Order: sequence, then C-alpha cells, then structure tokens
Amino acid sequence: MNILITGGAGYVGGALTDQLLDSGHNVKVYDCLLYEESFRKDVEFIFGDIRDFAKLGPLLSWADVVVWLSAFVGDGACAINPDVTKATNDEAVKWLSENFDGRIIFPSTCSVYGAQDGVLTEESPTNPLSVYATTKLAAEQLCGNYAHLYGMRVVCLRFFTVYGPGQRPDLAIHKFTDSIHRGQPIPQYGDGSTRRDYTYIDDIVQGVAGALRYEGPAFDIFNLGENQTTTLSELIIEIEKALGKKAIIERHPEQQGDMPLTAADITKARQFLGYNPQTKIREGIPKFVEWYLSTR
Repeated sequence: MNILITGGAGYVGGALTDQLLDSGHNVKVYDCLLYEESFRKDVEFIFGDIRDFAKLGPLLSWADVVVWLSAFVGDGACAINPDVTKATNDEAVKWLSENFDGRIIFPSTCSVYGAQDGVLTEESPTNPLSVYATTKLAAEQLCGNYAHLYGMRVVCLRFFTVYGPGQRPDLAIHKFTDSIHRGQPIPQYGDGSTRRDYTYIDDIVQGVAGALRYEGPAFDIFNLGENQTTTLSELIIEIEKALGKKAIIERHPEQQGDMPLTAADITKARQFLGYNPQTKIREGIPKFVEWYLSTR
C-alpha cells in the first residue's frame, strides 16, 4: 500500500515508518518538525504544516491510506493556543475527510474519556476535560459522520499513555528519567497510588498495523493499551532501577481532576485487530532508559 503518515517525524511516526517499510509498504512522511525528528533517512520526507492544504492535497492522490498522527499537543499549550489547536486537531481532519476517499487511521487519545475511574471500554462515556482532548473527540465524531455519509473507511485508535525510545522530553517518563539522572527532584502528586496503563511504542505500532488490515464497519474505534496498570510509585522505582540512581521526590497534594485509575479494556482490539501487547513496564522502562542514555 501507499501510506502517507502526517506527523510522521515524531517517535510514534518514526517507529511506525520503520515497521511499514520493513513490511514492504511505500511510505511518505509529512511533518513540520515542531516536536521531534525521528524517521529513517531512506523514507521520502515532505516538510510542511498540516494546515497547508495546498501542499498536502497532491499527496492524497498518491496515498491509499493516511495515518493522521499530526496534532497540536500538550494540555497547557493547547489551552493557551485554542485556535491553533482547533485548526490542527479538528478542522484539518475535517478537510482530510472531505478530500480523501481512501482509508484513514486516526490516532486519538484516552483523554476523551475524562475523569472516569476504572477500566474503560470503547462504549464508556466520553467527557474530555482539556482543549486537546475536546478537539480529538470532535475529530473522531467528524470521521464518524463522513464515514456514515460517504462510505469512507476510518479507524480511530485511542492511545493509552505511550512511551518508549524517542519519547518527547515534556512527557512524564522522559522528564522523570532526565531529572533522576541529573540528580534533580521530581514532583509526585498524591501518595503515588494513582495507576496508569503505560503502553510501549512497539505495541502501539502493532495496533496501528492491525488497523490497516481491518475490514469491519466503515467507522470503528479501538482502545490501544497495555492491559496492565502501574502505580506512580512503581513507575519511579522502575526508572530508579534502570538508571541505578535514587530519585529525589518532591511531594505535592493530589492534582484536582487527576484520575485514580486509567486502564484500557483491549478485548475489542484483541479480537478484531489481532492486537497483542508484549512489553510490560519492567521491560519497557530499561529499553527507554538505554535509549535515553545513548542520547546524552
């Protein structure tokens, strides 16, 4: 297949590009390099903003599939820049839906569920509590509308806390690793008992590859998580072990709206995408730390 990956220079896009090229697909990467640069040099790269429709448009006629990884991310940045967030995460997806008749893989986020405590299925209520999550949910709904109206095929994938080599430095595991390595304190909100479903990047890529083969309904949604939760305290211990250094912990009150537990029910993805995550946190953290140390 001819596969266009927008936002393909990020760490998820880079890992996905490797897997797709190794599987014999033709891949083009489109990115403005706002966050990262992580892709094979033998892939065709096109520099451009996702809002530059005149530049992006001709690529759609080449592609059989678009994997729409492009997004303006970070709850704080999105709150400060709501217009840019909406234009990038919502309106650009609307334009794609109106101008492309192939298959779309749209990575979304578990943040669309909002502050719900417990195991989340694709049927759980959505209640986004940030500008970022709101625009992602709006884009999901637009994809569903266009699939219903025009028969286009869209698979939405709700990612649960992705980590691994290449992770952005503003994300928790990378920030904690960097601070512990440098002997600087890390913030711990609450007593460390909050649990998250941390998902290793290779498993996320496996799920995306499964979505490329999916022949179910024209529009569908799947959770992609690790199916195992880890407390904040356990996460810090795993990073300490991998680095061989103790963390200096600054304790803070729990953050308002912080969820005690975020866990993905991946039954549907297992059944229909062949999704089978392999990397547990005790294996994934050492792999991330090895990459981190190699970049110092």
